[in-house]
Amino acid sequence: MAMWEKILYAIVLLAMIVMFYPRMRAAMERSKQAQEKHWGTVLLLAAALVGFVIVLISLVR
Repeated sequence: MAMWEKILYAIVLLAMIVMFYPRMRAAMERSKQAQEKHWGTVLLLAAALVGFVIVLISLVR
């Protein structure tokens, strides 16, 4: 990879961080102030994703 490509990737990454940081901070504040937590839903979705990946892997073998 050429040096100018590395510099360009670093600039793009820095721009993304600068653009998304205020939104992430605001979203985290809203999350802290939420009334109820939905950990059950998060765990169910994570389990479904893991199951789907296992099925895909078993189909490829």
